[in-house]
Amino acid sequence: MALSEATKEAVWLKVLLGELGEMTSDEAIKMYEDNQGSIALAKNPEFHKRTKHIDIRYHFVREKVESGEVVLEYCPTQDMLADMMTKPIAAVQFENIRDRLGIKVPQLTSREGVLKRQRL
Repeated sequence: MALSEATKEAVWLKVLLGELGEMTSDEAIKMYEDNQGSIALAKNPEFHKRTKHIDIRYHFVREKVESGEVVLEYCPTQDMLADMMTKPIAAVQFENIRDRLGIKVPQLTSREGVLKRQRL
């Protein structure tokens, strides 16, 4: 479900960026997915024939993959940077993702400086 929504949004953004001259129409959209079953469903039409229960939204993803407009790549769950915003994670994992995103934590020299800023 999430893959189909993300694909829809990515295709829309590609059209928008194309209209702004920031992306050419022949560039494929690289999407990272941590669900190997979803990737297999989207890439393999034979596997797809045996899964009659799949939602119509996966057909959209499969069509975009077959046309070459979207490229799916596996990314292990622990490497997903978006998890910081979407899932409850441990402090250590939060700090790891924060560092990988390049977010710096300001170092304060004294507690008094913090209190003075809060009063302003």
